[in-house]
Amino acid sequence: MTPTMGEFHGRAHHYPLRVFYEDTDFTGIVYYANYLRFFERARSSYFRLVGFNHADLWDADDPLAFAIRKIELDYQKPARIDDHLTIVTTYDSFKGARLWVSQACYRGDELLVTAVSEAACITPEGRPKRPPKWMVERLGPYLE
Repeated sequence: MTPTMGEFHGRAHHYPLRVFYEDTDFTGIVYYANYLRFFERARSSYFRLVGFNHADLWDADDPLAFAIRKIELDYQKPARIDDHLTIVTTYDSFKGARLWVSQACYRGDELLVTAVSEAACITPEGRPKRPPKWMVERLGPYLE
């Protein structure tokens, strides 16, 4: 059995996850930095559903990777142990080597945390690189 990668609703990707004990602090509330991990899992699952993954991009003849250049989180309400959460991700736009992503963490209909990030497409040496045309075309239907 493989874990779920979520599903698309229009251009938004919905990634489900459960809060485990390891995700929380001693009070049973999700530790603030763990939302970064949740958001990363959702972004990676989005890529997989669109048809590519980080390992294949890195192992390609012309390798590339994505690195988060900037991220801003807005914490509104805490998630707690055993909560069922949904991370909603939209890949908003590409410009040059940069990709902008919006994400939100929900417990049911209740908004808990939002994130806006800027990722850079990079070479193995860490230099900016425009993504290949096929990647932009594959993501095209999901961009604004």
